[in-house]
Amino acid sequence: MGGLLLLALVYLAVGQAAANRGGALTAADAAALAVAQDRRDELADLWAENVLDPVMWSRIFAGDAGVGVASCARAEQLAALNDADVLRCTQSGLLAFTVEVQARSSVGESIVPGTEDVTSRAVATAVIEPRCAFAPLPTEQEENELPPLDCRGLEWDIEPESPGDWPTARDLFDVHLSDQFVVGE
Repeated sequence: MGGLLLLALVYLAVGQAAANRGGALTAADAAALAVAQDRRDELADLWAENVLDPVMWSRIFAGDAGVGVASCARAEQLAALNDADVLRCTQSGLLAFTVEVQARSSVGESIVPGTEDVTSRAVATAVIEPRCAFAPLPTEQEENELPPLDCRGLEWDIEPESPGDWPTARDLFDVHLSDQFVVGE
């Protein structure tokens, strides 16, 4: 009977540690995605501001459009909502963002000695992937003539006077996780 109780307590300790690691990983994922989505929205706004300049489109879709350093404020908010703190938030390439978080709560007391002060850390990287391509315009073109955007099979004919018909940030860019892992506890 004592052996079963011990086994149950060990399973509980493992479950507590797994839940703590899972919480940290969720916080890191949410934080990294938040930074990347904010940057995606900035790039989409920049594209709209430069809609008449297809030469600039290439730089925007490559992430090389001078939008400045990514703000990690949203990452900190999302980490906090998931009971974690951001330890590091960096841009790791033109269209990639890495966030490291630490869970605020510890694994807690258990049958395993020393777990009461152990917290989990996790790292996640989110990337922005351009969804659109376009052919360069011929050298002789009409004023305000713009190339059609091909966004994964959906073609957009951009009419400068109809911004309500332009693609949204989600149409222009995809945001997804590319890497995630739990750091030693």
